Amino acid sequence: MTTLSVPTDHWTVDALLSRYDEVRSYTERLAAPLSPEDQTVQSMLDVSPTKWHRAHVTWFFETFVLAEQERDFAPYQDKYWFLFNSYYEAVGPRYARAERGHISRPGAHDVGTYRGNVDARMRDLIDTLDGGALERLTSTIELGFNHEQQHQELLLMDIKHVLSVNPLQPVYAGAPEPVCTPDPLGWVDVDGGLVEIGHDGGGFCFDNELPPHRTYLEPYRLGDRLITNGEWLDFMADGGYDRAGFWLSDGWGHVQQEGWRAPYYWQQIDDIWFEHTLHGTFPVNPGLPVTHLSHYEADAFASWAGKRLPTEAEWEHAARTMLGDPDDTANLANSQSYHARSAPPATGRLRQMYGDCWEWTSSAYLAYPGFHPAEGAIGEYNGKFMSGQMVLRGGCALTPPGHARASYRNFFPAGARWPMTGLRLAEGSAS
Repeated sequence: MTTLSVPTDHWTVDALLSRYDEVRSYTERLAAPLSPEDQTVQSMLDVSPTKWHRAHVTWFFETFVLAEQERDFAPYQDKYWFLFNSYYEAVGPRYARAERGHISRPGAHDVGTYRGNVDARMRDLIDTLDGGALERLTSTIELGFNHEQQHQELLLMDIKHVLSVNPLQPVYAGAPEPVCTPDPLGWVDVDGGLVEIGHDGGGFCFDNELPPHRTYLEPYRLGDRLITNGEWLDFMADGGYDRAGFWLSDGWGHVQQEGWRAPYYWQQIDDIWFEHTLHGTFPVNPGLPVTHLSHYEADAFASWAGKRLPTEAEWEHAARTMLGDPDDTANLANSQSYHARSAPPATGRLRQMYGDCWEWTSSAYLAYPGFHPAEGAIGEYNGKFMSGQMVLRGGCALTPPGHARASYRNFFPAGARWPMTGLRLAEGSAS
């Protein structure tokens, strides 16, 4: 049976404490530019308030570590156990997701006090673990680190939407790139054959990356960079949102019912298209990757272009064999750009595979052959969502480093537009 995560190494107490403080303090740095009022707003169903994210990741450590290991454990506050559970049915009832913005108390400051209490108890616990107990708990604690990092990304995605509906157009952080134009799209040939995908066992991974397995791929080609705003404007000008023949049936239904005319954060003012970002609202920059697309929109663009989206196996095989894991040039959260950047100069190799925006694939989110969820409540982390979702790869400008490895599988419903998502084209082999 697979476990939910694979420990990075044999952790020492000092290393575990240092990593704990690093992850937890980064969440607070992300929230620091936001007022208590900012942190309370839930602007739509898919968005959670900032303070809820801060509390929920704390609840995770309290529930899955302290409750299991602390002598005479008692929750910090009984109602918090209910308020900050997300979807863990085995843990108990939870407050309705759609109503998280109704909770004015605890306030952002109170959530900080809760975090401090759990942090102190976690440090005390870790500091007193002997070798055997440390070995047993490492997997769960490390999962807690990675879980919090996922919520750091969600915190930024969510506050982007919250700020977007404010007519004052408040800015979170970052600065826009200079206006640029896209270079011509190139193509990179990738050999097929019997290939292995899935996590190789070195370092942490989530259970949905396991087990590694073999699959057969025909030779194929990938676009050497992400599709840009300028190319998307061409799609729009050619009636992309008006021509049903480009669209999957369900996607066309969304276009009609929801009035899609452009990517999610675009708005037209006096015949000029503007894009809302975390660093403000500006005219659409044609050379930047197009972002905040549904899977339906990405698939329709590929159909319009006479191409297709890559499968997740094609994406992973190309990333693994041609690039390895991302280097320091990847536009991930540590770059503090908070938005997709223009592609670096063409070299004949793949560009922008990591960072900038999550790339939709044509693959449904399903279990790998031999997958089994972990036992107990913690097994609800990934497996229960393997229905009605599509896989994305590569990470985005809001993704923490380490969450953009070749085997990492993100997933969202096909109609989701609020995540920082884009696309890369694929086609059959040129030979």
